[in-house]
Amino acid sequence: MGLEEKITFRNAKIPKDSKGVFSKVFTPEALRFVAELAAPILGYHGWLLDERKERQKRNDADIRTLDFPEPWLDDEYSCRDDPSWKVAAHPPGLQQRHVEITGPVERKMIINGLNSGADCFMADFEDSLSPTWQNVVHGQKNLIDAVNGTIEYQDPKTGKKYALKDKTATLLVRPRGLHLPENHVLFKGRPIPAAFFDFGLYFFHNARKLVDKGSGPYFYLPKMESCLEAKLWNGMFAKAEDMLGISHGTIRATVLIETLPAVFQMEEILHELREYASGLNCGRWDYLFSYAKTLQNYPNRVLPDRSQVTMEQPNLQAYATLLIQTCHRRGAYAMGGMAAQIPVKDQVENEKAMEKVRADKEREVHLGHDGTWVAHPGLVPIAREIFERGMNGRSNQFEKTYEGTTITRENLLQVPTGTITEQGIYENVEVGIRYLAAWLSGNGCVAINGKMEDAATAEISRTQLWQWNHHDARTADGRSVREVYRGIIKDIEHQLPQDTTHRKATRLFLSMVENPQLGDFLTIPAYEQLFREEK
Repeated sequence: MGLEEKITFRNAKIPKDSKGVFSKVFTPEALRFVAELAAPILGYHGWLLDERKERQKRNDADIRTLDFPEPWLDDEYSCRDDPSWKVAAHPPGLQQRHVEITGPVERKMIINGLNSGADCFMADFEDSLSPTWQNVVHGQKNLIDAVNGTIEYQDPKTGKKYALKDKTATLLVRPRGLHLPENHVLFKGRPIPAAFFDFGLYFFHNARKLVDKGSGPYFYLPKMESCLEAKLWNGMFAKAEDMLGISHGTIRATVLIETLPAVFQMEEILHELREYASGLNCGRWDYLFSYAKTLQNYPNRVLPDRSQVTMEQPNLQAYATLLIQTCHRRGAYAMGGMAAQIPVKDQVENEKAMEKVRADKEREVHLGHDGTWVAHPGLVPIAREIFERGMNGRSNQFEKTYEGTTITRENLLQVPTGTITEQGIYENVEVGIRYLAAWLSGNGCVAINGKMEDAATAEISRTQLWQWNHHDARTADGRSVREVYRGIIKDIEHQLPQDTTHRKATRLFLSMVENPQLGDFLTIPAYEQLFREEK
């Protein structure tokens, strides 16, 4: 029996109007490729997930375990002390990254993202996509069509047609994180890791075509926690290139530094991926979520309102500065974070939102970032004008190395200052439930109160509420968060639509907030519920 025959599908119904999509994505050759890619690294992948749990136990027991790594005991070499190595030279399409736009792998979004005028578009299987079976498989087909230049879309409501322009942004793809399974596809009787599934199918169908067009298979890697996880991706990249006969080092990857453990190993992560690395990115919302999750056991590490934890906070300034310092020392791009604001119809409110975007991008370019993220095409001109003016025509700011600046463990672990307010509690409850209801309905990228919310903001919302409840935090006026929160729940439940989806979202969200143990990810039980309902 070949490895591809050990791949089976579970509850993977194919609607009549989608059979052509599924047959295009799941060719025998594609399944064989994914199987051969996954087989040798499944054991290492499982060990890495176990190591995450063990690392959290060590963090819970002693905060001093969170620190920069020492040289390995059996090898005194430290990549930190070696000034000679750099990441690989940057390929066409990734030599200027002033503005990047992101969005889910939906057909209309892919077209708009590629046409947006940004330097790069990141098509997302992760935080901005609800991973229904339809969304995931159609996302792969949409990317095949995008790479072939044949992608088109006609809005069924307006009749408006969408197609690619002659000049488009460079395409990058973000597979799902290592912690997530793809429940519809079993390999050797167990759900295949979603990261292997997303990466493998996209690479098989598109890598050679991209190379022939003068580009390449470029990726963003999410939720990484250690250089050992970078080592897994390095091995998978090399094997994938060998299997398709593509030159070694063709793949490029930008790593999102969006976990607290990873910020201490940025140098090691780049070193593991040095033949493939393009840069590192400040994933600020997931980083806040990880800060609260990693330090969940410490009542003196409780965060204030999410709106108060801006990038001007000392710990986040240290995080961004260290990322820039690390990247520029090694010739890698240091990408800024997401501007969550989106254009709104009210002129006064819209100008306020745009001012926040401008201030954020001015801060990033002044600090030394080489590019930034936006969530809406309307923000591309604003971000581009700021970065092009701030960088004086240069494609990067590699000369800004922060030599002589030392970022310490204490800088990174410093607690953000601020207060907990009733408004902050309300916003966390509202955003968490409204976003989760949309996610369970198949929409993972949701505009709420003038911001584009995704799974990262839902995660920080529920984790903050858990942290405040668990440690019996107090509001600025001295009230128990737990008591304020219970009153808000009753108020919001009356305001939300009284439908089945919102009731399920409310139950799931509150169960995670009120559980004595902090769950690792909201998306894991949410995906299980999504999968059960798809059956």
